[in-house]
Amino acid sequence: MTSHEKVRVDLGDRSYDIEIGVALWNRLAEVLIGRFHPKRAIVVTDSNVGPLYEKSLQDAFQGSGVELSFHRMEAGEEHKNLETVHQLYDEILSRGCDRKTPVIAMGGGVPGDTGGFVAATLLRGVPYIQVPTSLLAMVDSSVGGKTGVDTPHGKNLIGAFYQPALVAVSIDTLETLPKREVCAGLAEVIKYGVIWDAALFAELESGIERLIAGDRDSLIQTVKRCCEIKAEVVSKDEFEGGLRAILNYGHTVGHAIEAATEYGEYLHGEGISVGMVVETEIASLLGRDLGDLKDRLINLFRRANLPVAPPEKVDPHRIWELMHSDKKTLGGDIRMVLPSKLGKVDLVPGITREVFEKAWRNCG
Repeated sequence: MTSHEKVRVDLGDRSYDIEIGVALWNRLAEVLIGRFHPKRAIVVTDSNVGPLYEKSLQDAFQGSGVELSFHRMEAGEEHKNLETVHQLYDEILSRGCDRKTPVIAMGGGVPGDTGGFVAATLLRGVPYIQVPTSLLAMVDSSVGGKTGVDTPHGKNLIGAFYQPALVAVSIDTLETLPKREVCAGLAEVIKYGVIWDAALFAELESGIERLIAGDRDSLIQTVKRCCEIKAEVVSKDEFEGGLRAILNYGHTVGHAIEAATEYGEYLHGEGISVGMVVETEIASLLGRDLGDLKDRLINLFRRANLPVAPPEKVDPHRIWELMHSDKKTLGGDIRMVLPSKLGKVDLVPGITREVFEKAWRNCG
């Protein structure tokens, strides 16, 4: 029997649960109705996810007295922008809502981040629920209250910290995902092993193929462990004043790769896998004794069909420029999250252009 798990994100009066299981639509309706007693609810999804799950959600609310309005954005990272946000505002406000009307952000990281930002800013904030349907969103973007959209200057540069009321993770939604999307999510799973939990990394080395194959129990337990790690980090540093920055391992370089390729060539996890390899090489160049970590990391990424080498057509000078838009950069000083050993990382200031470009070449 497939298990049902729960993880608590402890943030005082902003605390919430992450529920992890199968076919959680009825549970989602029960929680939303019991907590908010709404007359209507807003569902923000995208053109890929909407056709798959809108009916299941509608059926779960049948006879509840809650009117659902569905708002589909175009699928793809290139549509996670302010133009889409304005379109959603217009649609939602024309249908009517008040400050107690909840938003259900349903989909991968793009509708999750965008829908969360709409909820954070609509009427100065309405309650919202995250319903992640991709592995990447389940273990990362749906948890912790980061919402936002991209600009040509970089990824997630406009946004807000705004915690959801609930995260409902229905593992069966992964069965409709292309394998490429599942593998992209595994980049974030592997990240947790490097930054926090060496045992998780070892478990992935012994059986990452089970996750790729879609074994439900393995996925539930892996998602639960990743959510436990993120919940612990977020509960200690909600607004990324210090510790939470470790969650950005691989992201300084990875986000720059996504921006340099205009968000259309690399999935987020694919940019991050390359970013982790490059940033691990930077750590080695700075004298950190990492043993065989880089080789183990590359091997695991390859088993997950993830890229490990920087894109040849992208000029490293462009990546260096884009990294100056990274939110960890202060006063022009590039700071990166670098491993010191498996299971431990630090935020390191003073990364030089020379070291970065040498690492980029070494990983090519």
